[in-house]
Amino acid sequence: MIIVCQKCDSRLQVDEAKVPARPFVLRCPKCNSSIDAGLPTVASEPGAVAAGEISSSDNVRFEEPNPAPLFQVDQKVEAAPESPIERLNELLSGLVNQPVTARRNASTGRPVWDPRKALICVTEEHREDIARALSEAGYQVFVATDTRQAVDRMRENLLDLVLLDPRFDPVEQGPVFVTREISILRPSQRRRLFFVMLSPSLRTMDNHTAFLNNVNAIINVNELADLPKIIEQRLRAYNELYKEFNEALGVPAL
Repeated sequence: MIIVCQKCDSRLQVDEAKVPARPFVLRCPKCNSSIDAGLPTVASEPGAVAAGEISSSDNVRFEEPNPAPLFQVDQKVEAAPESPIERLNELLSGLVNQPVTARRNASTGRPVWDPRKALICVTEEHREDIARALSEAGYQVFVATDTRQAVDRMRENLLDLVLLDPRFDPVEQGPVFVTREISILRPSQRRRLFFVMLSPSLRTMDNHTAFLNNVNAIINVNELADLPKIIEQRLRAYNELYKEFNEALGVPAL
C-alpha cells in the first residue's frame, strides 16, 4: 500500500502483510514528521459529504505535470545568429541535396528527424555525462532529477529508451515507481521500450541477471565511457530478435 505524507507529499510504500489491524504511526524519512496511518478515511465514512460535515472538494489538489526536461548540449556561438527563415532554408537545402541513404543518423540508422528518445533516471554524479554521451550519439535525451519528473515524462512521451539507476531518488522510491510504469505497459508498448539498468555491482551485458531483473540490459557504472556503444550493440541484438515480428506488424525497429 502507498501512504502519502500530509506535510511534504512524500510517497511511502508499506508492505500490506505487515500493516497492523489498528491505526499506527509512521515517521516520514524526508521531513521527519509523523504520519497517521490505518485510520478510516473520509471516503469510507458514509454520509459525511451528504451530511454537510465537509466539502466534497476538500483535500483535492490539481498539480500541473512536471515532466523531465529536454537535455541541451552547450554549443559555442562563433558567428552572428541566423534568422529563423535563414536557418530553415539552410536545413531544407541540406536535406534536399543529400542522398536518401545519408538522411539517417549514422549511429542509429533512424531518420535524422526521428531520433530515439531516452529518459535518464540516474544519480546526479553520472547524470550530465550520460546525457551528453547519448545526445552526441543522436538521442533526444530527457533528464529526470526526481521521481515525479520521471513518471510524468513516461506518461507524456513515447520513449525508446529508459536508463535507471537503482539509487535514483531513494527518498521518493524512484526505482519502484519507474519500474511500475514500465510493468503496467501493454505488451505491444513494452516491446517498443528498451529498459536499461545502471549498476555499481552487476556485470555489463549479463543477460541472465538482466532477465531476472526484468530489464533488457545491464551496464556497470565503471563502463560509462562505452555506454552508447554498449546500448547500440544490445539494441541491434534486440531488433534482430524481433525483426520478423516487427515486419509482420509493419513497425520499424527501435
